[in-house]
Amino acid sequence: VQLVESGGGLVQPGGSLRLSCAASGFSFSNYDMRWWRQAPGNERVRVATITNSGTIYNYADSVKGRFTISRDNAKNTVYLQMNSLKPEDTAVYYCHARRLSDEYWGQGTQVTVSS
Repeated sequence: VQLVESGGGLVQPGGSLRLSCAASGFSFSNYDMRWWRQAPGNERVRVATITNSGTIYNYADSVKGRFTISRDNAKNTVYLQMNSLKPEDTAVYYCHARRLSDEYWGQGTQVTVSS
């Protein structure tokens, strides 16, 4: 089983990034997918969720209206489009798959928002 995040990097405030998470080794289309983030010294917090069919999703209040989660079950990939980025969005972003008691985590990708 693998979840491999990509797309992180350094961006100026107000900029955009698109994170991708490529999944393999399990039935991706049967799993709800989530993006979490963890800033230095802070707990990991859930940012966005999308159900296995992609029809229901929700967001943390801090990112509503700026971030969009989506998935392509044919490509076994989940995305996080991040717009209007702020310095407080700086964190390591993790991809997470969950179905009942099964769950898998990616290794994370660093997002740094700074001028």
